[in-house]
Amino acid sequence: MRGLPASALALAVLLWGAAGAEAHAFLDRADPRVGSTLRNPPAQVRIWFTEGLEPAFSSARVVNEAGQQVDKGDSQVDPSNLTLLRVSLPTLPPGTYKVIWRVLSVDSHVTEGDFTFRVEP
Repeated sequence: MRGLPASALALAVLLWGAAGAEAHAFLDRADPRVGSTLRNPPAQVRIWFTEGLEPAFSSARVVNEAGQQVDKGDSQVDPSNLTLLRVSLPTLPPGTYKVIWRVLSVDSHVTEGDFTFRVEP
């Protein structure tokens, strides 16, 4: 019985850590899909996250192979779905594009990342 309190404490710490890991907004899915190759350029990029986002502190931008921003500068969290971040695009020429995002989840954790997609000639 002596080891039971230590085991219970270890289990509680493990479960608390697992619950804390769920508290960040991680990329769930994107349109266009991460790493995809498209025949037609998309009109926008949509990124869904695992947690709700703080609209004032969440953004995305799209850059070309030279690192120049090519989106319309209107990135915003969808007011009807706080897990969705979107940014509009002009008609993109063929090439590889990087989507760079930085978000603040409603529980105040910041996450950031990027992914690419390609538009075929």
